Order: sequence, then C-alpha cells, then structure tokens
Amino acid sequence: MIEGMTDLARARHDLRDPVNHILGYVEILLEEDQVPASFHEDLERIRLGGRRMLEQIHLYFAGTKAGSAPLDLRQIQHDLRTPVNQIRGYSEILVEEAERLGLKTVIPDLRRIHEAARNWLIQTERLLLPELTPSPGPNSDPTRQELLANASPTPSTASGIVERGETWLNQARVLVVDDDPTNHDILDRRLRRHGLNTTGCGDGREALGLLRTESFDLVLLSVGLPGMNGFQVLITIKSDPELRHIPVLMVSGFDGDDRIARCIEAGADDYLTKPFNPVLLRARVGSCIEMKRRRDQEQATYQALVASQQRLAAELAEAGAYVQSLLPAPLSNPIFADWAFQPSAQLGGDAFDYQHLDDEHFAVCLLDVCGHGVGAALLGVSALNVVRSQALPGTDFRDPAAVLTGLNRAFPMERQNQQYFTAWYGVYNRSRQELRYASGGHPPALLFGESSDPVSLRTPAPPIGCFPDTVYLNRQVTALTGSELFVLSDGVYELPLPEGRCGTLAEFIAWLRDIRMGAFVPQDALVHARNRQGRTELDDDYSLIRVRLG
Repeated sequence: MIEGMTDLARARHDLRDPVNHILGYVEILLEEDQVPASFHEDLERIRLGGRRMLEQIHLYFAGTKAGSAPLDLRQIQHDLRTPVNQIRGYSEILVEEAERLGLKTVIPDLRRIHEAARNWLIQTERLLLPELTPSPGPNSDPTRQELLANASPTPSTASGIVERGETWLNQARVLVVDDDPTNHDILDRRLRRHGLNTTGCGDGREALGLLRTESFDLVLLSVGLPGMNGFQVLITIKSDPELRHIPVLMVSGFDGDDRIARCIEAGADDYLTKPFNPVLLRARVGSCIEMKRRRDQEQATYQALVASQQRLAAELAEAGAYVQSLLPAPLSNPIFADWAFQPSAQLGGDAFDYQHLDDEHFAVCLLDVCGHGVGAALLGVSALNVVRSQALPGTDFRDPAAVLTGLNRAFPMERQNQQYFTAWYGVYNRSRQELRYASGGHPPALLFGESSDPVSLRTPAPPIGCFPDTVYLNRQVTALTGSELFVLSDGVYELPLPEGRCGTLAEFIAWLRDIRMGAFVPQDALVHARNRQGRTELDDDYSLIRVRLG
C-alpha cells in the first residue's frame, strides 16, 4: 500500500484499463485460427504477466491503513515494472515473427498489446515518480524524462531494423546472468536472432565459475541478483586480471543516475534498463562485443609482436655467436695476440682476424660495417672470409693497400644494399721489424714503442665500397721487438656518457697509456667502457685487438 496517494480509486481505474486491453487482445489472438500454435506459448506468458499486473494493482493501490509504515517506493517500482517488461518483450518478439511469416491480420492486435503495456508503464511512473523525487516539475524530473526519451519504439519500428537470422555478430558468446527465468528467456531469444550463442545462469557465484572455465565475449549482468548481487559480481570481474577484459553490460529495472554512475565507475562497459528497447539492446550488445574483439585483436597483435621479438632476439643471438666463433684464437709465441669483443644490443658488423702469412709476415685486419643488424653482420663475415682465405685474385696479401683495393672492387655498395665498411689492414715483417699498413675510413691503430705516447697509424681514404676508383696507399713504420699494436673499432671510444656527451679517442688513448704498463689485458678496456657509460649493454660493437711484436 502506498501512503500519501489520495485518489487511489482513480489510480486503480487508470491502471486496470491497459491491463484489460492486454488480456482482451490475448484472448482474441488465442481464439484466432490464423495464429500459429507456436505463438500460443508466448501469448500464455503475456496473459500470465497481465494477471500479475492486476495482482500488483490490488496489492499497492487497494487503499491505506492508519499507522501503516511507508513502503519502499523503488522496490514497488521494480515489482510493477517486471511483468510489464515481460509483456513488452514477448509482444515485440511475436510481432517480428508475425512480420517474418506475413501474418498481417495478427500484427495489429500484437501491437495493441505492446502499446497497452507501454501506456501502463507510463501510468505507473506518473503515479510513483512524484513520490520518488522532491522535485515535482516535469522539467526537473530526470527519471521521467529518461523514461520518455528511452521509451521503446513500437514493434513495427524495431522489426524494420532487426531481421531474423542476422549473423553480423558472428557467433559471439554471451553469458546472461539473471535470476528471472522470463527475463532470461526474452534476452536469450533476442540475442540468438542476431546470431549470438547464449549461456544463462541466475546466480552470481555460478556466473563467476562459468567465466573462469569457459570463454565469453560479453556478460549481461542483472543488478538485482539474490545472494551475491550484480554489483558485487561486477567488482569481482573487474578486479580479476583473467576476467577484467570481458565487457560487462549491466541490466536493471532501476534507471536512477546514481545507480548507473556507480556501475560505470566500477568498470561496467554499459548499462541497459528494462524494458529492453530492441534497437538499443542490439546496438549496445554489438558495441560491447566489437570492443571485446578489438581488445582481443590488440592482445593477439601484441602477443605476436612479443613472439616475433623473441624469435628475432634468439636469431640475432645465434648470429652473434656465429660471428664470434669466427674470431681468431689468442696467440702467445712468437707473436702475442689477444682481443676483447662485445657485439652491440643489435647485431653489428665488426669482424677481425690475424694470421701468419708466412714465416716472416704477420697480418692483422679489422672491418667495421656501417649500421647494425643481420645485413651488416653478413657483409662483415663475407669480407672477413675473403681476407682470411686470401680469396682476392691477383692480390698480394702482404701488401695492405692492394688488399683494400681488392676489397673495394669486390664489395661495391651498390651490390651490398648500399652498405659499406671501414677497414684497417697491417702486415708486420719480423726480420725487418717493419709494419706496413693501410686504412679506409677507419680509426687509427695505436703503436706503443719506447715512448709512452703511441704512434697513430692511419692513411687517408674513404670507406670500402663507396667509390670504385679509390686509390689506397701504404705507409710503414718501424716496430721494434716488444712494441704493442692496438687495432680498434670506433665502438671502443665513442661511448654515450652519463653527462650527455660522447667519449673521444684522445680520452681512450690517455687511459690506455696509463693502464697498459701494468698487467693489462684487452678485457680490462671493455670493463672500463661499461663502467664509463654506466651500463653493460653497448650501442655499437666493441672490437679491440692487442698484438705484442717479438
């Protein structure tokens, strides 16, 4: 009973009229021969809903008793809406089915049932809303305005847009969580008409169990569940890393702004009020599923990218290991040689070798291909193998300038994907204690003799592969027994320093001059480089060869 309503008799009259219309048209349709037997079950559901509406009218509008406690008006609103929502849902489904079958004589009565249910809903809102809000004016009553704005179109309007058998949603899976079997049935039948697969349950905990064991594209979640209510289920879904990506469309007979805002703030993707507007239902379900598909595609793309990066990293590591396997072993007699090498974070193009050409001549070569990656490494390895195997026809490998000239002709950048490389090549004659050398665009080698300051060994010429007619020149220097030769790539000294500048060759020479007098090994220089830049990973290949002549 509703306390504070003065004209209850008039209210009962106004509310009974549309119910009588509903029941009357149902009776007529059940008696019509043109109505298929398949319609009878839904018509019986509509008739049952009409009778429940009459019971609600008697319960809440029968009169007031002195001293009776006021009832929860929002709960009353929910109870009154439930049967009429079911009537509207089933009548819309029957109109769509009748239009599909071409039952033109049946459609008008079904539309009248739908319109009567709509009118009954507006009547109850007119009676209850003044009690639910302190602002009686129509312009200040957002709930009434929302009701009128969201009122479902007649079934003919909806059915003109929604066609049976529509499969644009491509068999997406929807979990419908509603404790009212009728609500679930209406939703299930509507969603299946759009090509969706539905699974239903009426309990929040059961819904969570299904979500954790099966795959769904959308959850239609009723707010008013028994036990664990819909809002609690929503909170649980959105706090679970394994479930939070599943869109949740909240469903409720309450349309208050505070309730909607609370659900959206908790992570709901949308909110749908009963009765279900078929056009809005399709649009919002479709939007949520499309959002889920975009998320799935983004996740699949991300996972594919991660897998691709992992494969690439593994391949680069394998290629780096192969390049390092080609580097020469340390020597100890009669010439001492060792080295330090670390490839950059990306596979680079440094490659080097040293070998005895004969009993008198010892050759040292270091190549540095421009850029990084597999292409640079392949070019570096190819050029190194040519030098190591002395595979330049007509070339005397005891003549550094001739070797660089031969490499320049064999590896023009036009045939190497526009890649070129710098090179330093030197040959030490043991009996003469002379070092002949030539370079092409490469940092100078450093020769430490009796003086503490090194001699810079470099010839002016462009990198290998840039210009086909380049003339490379030899120079020579005396290298007494016990002298030390350091051949290096620019990655040894061009280090990105924490203070925001790049290291210089002069700084490296100063450090090397001080440190080499002790028990120095090339690996010490690599450790020094890591410490200077403040991290282990290098931006460029690090190649340093030390040769002690004797």
